[in-house]
Amino acid sequence: MSQTKYYIVAFLICFSCLISAQSNEVEDIDVIKLRIQNTITQSGFDTERGDYFNAKDNLEKALELAIQIEDKKSQGIIYAKIGELQFTVSEFDKSLASLIKAADIQRDIEDNENLAVTYSIKGALHAGKEQYKDALAYLNSAKTLFEENDLEASIPEVILTQAKIHLKLKDYKTAKSLLEQTIVLAKKNNQNDILSSALIYSGKALDKLGNNQQGINLTKEGITIAETNNLTENINEGYITLSTIYENDNNFKLAHEFLKKHVQLSDSILNIQRANLSPERRAEYIQTYNAAEFQKLKTKVEEQESDSNLAKITTILSIALITILSLLTLSLYKNNNIRLKSNNMLQEKNDDLIEAMKKAELASKTKANFLSTVTHELRTPLYAVTGLTNMLLEEKPNPEQIPHLKSLKFSGDYLLTFINDILQINKIEANKVELDPVLFNLKTKVENVCSALNNSALDNNIQMHYDYQKDLPETFIGDNLKISQILINLIGNSIKFTKDGDIWVRVYSISKHNNDHVLRFEIEDNGIGISKEKQDNMFESFSQGSIQINRKYGGTGLGLSIVKGLIEILKGKIYLKSELGKGTTFFFEIPLTYAPETVKIEKEDYSKNISKLDISNIKILIVEDNKINQMITKKILNKMNLQCDIVDNGEAAVEKVKQNDYNVVLMDIHMPGISGLEATKIIRTFDKELTIFALTAVTLEDKMHEFDEAGFDDIISKPFKQEDFEKKLYEVLAVNENKSASV
Repeated sequence: MSQTKYYIVAFLICFSCLISAQSNEVEDIDVIKLRIQNTITQSGFDTERGDYFNAKDNLEKALELAIQIEDKKSQGIIYAKIGELQFTVSEFDKSLASLIKAADIQRDIEDNENLAVTYSIKGALHAGKEQYKDALAYLNSAKTLFEENDLEASIPEVILTQAKIHLKLKDYKTAKSLLEQTIVLAKKNNQNDILSSALIYSGKALDKLGNNQQGINLTKEGITIAETNNLTENINEGYITLSTIYENDNNFKLAHEFLKKHVQLSDSILNIQRANLSPERRAEYIQTYNAAEFQKLKTKVEEQESDSNLAKITTILSIALITILSLLTLSLYKNNNIRLKSNNMLQEKNDDLIEAMKKAELASKTKANFLSTVTHELRTPLYAVTGLTNMLLEEKPNPEQIPHLKSLKFSGDYLLTFINDILQINKIEANKVELDPVLFNLKTKVENVCSALNNSALDNNIQMHYDYQKDLPETFIGDNLKISQILINLIGNSIKFTKDGDIWVRVYSISKHNNDHVLRFEIEDNGIGISKEKQDNMFESFSQGSIQINRKYGGTGLGLSIVKGLIEILKGKIYLKSELGKGTTFFFEIPLTYAPETVKIEKEDYSKNISKLDISNIKILIVEDNKINQMITKKILNKMNLQCDIVDNGEAAVEKVKQNDYNVVLMDIHMPGISGLEATKIIRTFDKELTIFALTAVTLEDKMHEFDEAGFDDIISKPFKQEDFEKKLYEVLAVNENKSASV
């Protein structure tokens, strides 16, 4: 540290004191704030020199001044710095108390920038105490706050600490991924200390993953940067890392060389640390030192003892040995009692845990069965509502009837969306949503979503803007359907809560490693915004800003919960920035892998394709107990010039199939008498080739194996999409025509 800085600091402190001495009145608050800042700065210089005691004294002086003028922001900052200092000298309990005080103040005054710093220190503290779950929770909170406040330069250190924790937890793949992110961000922000450390710890992770040579290369690169910047502790960490990797690679000569370097440098660092430890730890070292000196003196005296003293020494040693054995026996006895009590407590807790797991499993099954029953009972009549409404709209109704029919259609579609949202949340919570990665054009996909929603935006007099990073590739491998669903929800939200404004959709890369990108999607609007007290709960199910907002703007409050669940399935994260009356920005980050080409799939009109087939001899059986649903399904088939028979129970279906040569059976599941599942099992005993579709409102995935076991060829969910229904029919009928032609 240059002498100039110390002179400047001394001058500022003296200047502040002079002003104080000349004034007989209460000091001006601005002057006190300047003194606080100067004292904090001096503490920082002391810390850099390793003079922890003076650093702490200066922070405590600054704290007294901040309390005097009720400067809450400075109080929070100072408590956090005291906590960090206490953590550095291993006063963990005191550090935690200081950090809790800092966080309480910063949350109270909404000082989120400095709260993020406090959380990052607290995360490192819990990691030092091997409380890894708490550590990761605080570090994630710190990272989120840094991102929300555009403090990118503070993020690399947080991610580095997260990576170190995952190394401790032996989650080497996650650690490697986090370290790669740290390296990219550290280079971007010219943070050589973090970059050096990240490279060295990457070496550790790669060694554990079996890539020794790359681990050695990265560790050496980290050591080089550390040596250039005089980062002694990083150099030392690099030495022990290389020693370990070489040992694992059976290169014991180099392993020994780097271990020797590590030991030598560790001694040097330890000597410095001893001089700078807390009073408690310093006393401990002094006590240890005195004990060692006493032992040396005792040995020297004993060497000078004559043989005549041998009996005395033997007696003393015998007494000492008996005393030690007695203490050891007592210790073992107490330890055994403690172990027995611990085992009993653990057994009780284990029994409670098993009972809790049984209850949770029962609750989960009850919930699944409830949803299965309720959704079936809702979707079955809903099939009639939506089907009849579409038919009436297509049959040229009277002009005065059209608004009523459109209202009915809107209500049916809304109810169907609500039911589907509940089902999707249930699948997300049950971890039953699977990824379906395909090759797709991301730029086109986002453009299509914006285009599809543009009419709704124009209805609210909204101008949409789309910005796709110029040098970003367009084609990626990923689950494009889930990405579309996320964008539709978020952009739809912005449209709903914005009027006479603008919406911006941006896509850009925030990190890249080979072909792997982490992409950020931003959806910004200048609508009504969200109050701070409501933002914490926005991603919970059935959560909206208020009852009044729900009634005014509509919606179920499930969209953002689904969005968060889908983003987490895509290994991503979502964040929110908003201010009441000024608009909202949602931004989410997901990893995607670049691919050089995209696959274009033309959408087919299966209704026209069916009309081109020879369907004169095609016979279809509808098995459905609901009269309205019978009529709707029959009308749909008749419009495609397909003929069908109808029965209303499973027994009749079995007899009909025995007596007639059908091409397709559309089988309902829940019916009086035997169910559709049982009827299909019976049919399969005498007809293995007949195509049988389950036409049902049951959609829960845990029922799928029952359909497979019964012998269904496929499932058509009610209410079904017209194009999906037509596609499945076309595929079956086309196969039948080919078979007939070959015969």
